[in-house]
Amino acid sequence: MKIFFVSLGCDKNLVDSEQMMGLLRSRGYEFTDDETQADVAVINTCGFISSAKEESINTILSVAEYKNKNLKALIVTGCLAERYKSEIMNEMPEIDAIIGTTAFDTICDVVDDVLADRKHNEFRDINALCRPKTDRIITTGGYYSYLKIAEGCDKRCTYCSIPLFKGSYRSTPMEDLVNEAEFLAANGIKELILVAQETSLYGKDLYGRKSLPELLRKLCLIKGIEWIRILYCYPEEIDDELIQVIKDEPKICHYIDMPIQHASDTILKKMGRRTTNSDLRGIIDRLRKEIPDIALRTTLITGFPGETDDDHRILMDFVDEMEFDRLGVFTYSPEEDTPAAAMENQIDEEIKLTRRDELMELQQEVSTDKAQRLVGKHMEVIIEGKAADEDVYVGRTYMDAPGVDGYVFINSDEELMSGDFAKVLITKALEYDLIGELER
Repeated sequence: MKIFFVSLGCDKNLVDSEQMMGLLRSRGYEFTDDETQADVAVINTCGFISSAKEESINTILSVAEYKNKNLKALIVTGCLAERYKSEIMNEMPEIDAIIGTTAFDTICDVVDDVLADRKHNEFRDINALCRPKTDRIITTGGYYSYLKIAEGCDKRCTYCSIPLFKGSYRSTPMEDLVNEAEFLAANGIKELILVAQETSLYGKDLYGRKSLPELLRKLCLIKGIEWIRILYCYPEEIDDELIQVIKDEPKICHYIDMPIQHASDTILKKMGRRTTNSDLRGIIDRLRKEIPDIALRTTLITGFPGETDDDHRILMDFVDEMEFDRLGVFTYSPEEDTPAAAMENQIDEEIKLTRRDELMELQQEVSTDKAQRLVGKHMEVIIEGKAADEDVYVGRTYMDAPGVDGYVFINSDEELMSGDFAKVLITKALEYDLIGELER
């Protein structure tokens, strides 16, 4: 029996998919990337914002067309499945089974049952912690992998639906994470990327205190892991201890992903965020003072209900002054059952898009300028691959997370292998990418 597996949405979802695939492999199932050759399709869905939900539904409908051909069963799991289970059951009869976000460790039994015409759905309390005892199948295709250190969120930002289908914040025990990281390292992973809805609060629920610095120190001891990257740190939770461990441990990339969402105090308060414009300036100043070469990534939301031209100007000024190394902008998406969706003064979609474009144009200028400053610098780069029929390799610096940031294109007639670390002289800067030469 062959399974066609689709993982949609974020890197946290990808970790769940890799664990499900590991379980299925242990049961003897094989995998195919060709839906026309599959006996079973499993779609791990995303339900975060409207565009992600639309992609999930379209993928389900597209794969369901093979039910009249080779496909014997279609199983849907993940965030969309958890959040809209009743609607999916009633409106999509082509789906044979639905699995919730905290029950994906039942995937083997569900597949066995649907193939034997014993159809059933699996759901648990969304505040449970699903930790299957299995070796993941690493699907990133490179020498990096994600380590999901916690699930859920307690922040309750007014625009965010995640707690509705992911539950409250709960950390994975440190021992389990170290064991998982050791497995990844033993299978060739050199860059470990820590993810969660919020990484900076790790351990507070289990150990009574924020324990991300302790976890990082233990991960730094693992042989084979050379880079450790931290994503999704809430700014108000970044404290001196965390800054110090990033500064002291050579394996930890001087890179932090710190979503701030806005810079207008009025909008930050409406969003339910726990920082002010002044707080954010202080955190950024502290990070850059202690770690001068730190690369700061952030994300913003534009067009939040009630956002005025003045609020937008404050955000533009903030982006211009702070000069983030990496920045992404999303237009506000009203999500049902969230407080923000019921707020007055919803912003016209065209205005949202215009404001997003203005922010991205500004950031393009900032990025170009910052990239130009790197010309002439010597940087360590992890090699990801080679351009076809050219002596050009593709890599990333510590300043670039896979999939969301830029690349370095390296001219070299010397053979390099994916996963190698190379010293590169930066010779040219593009808007988001760099060009360099291998140092002799």
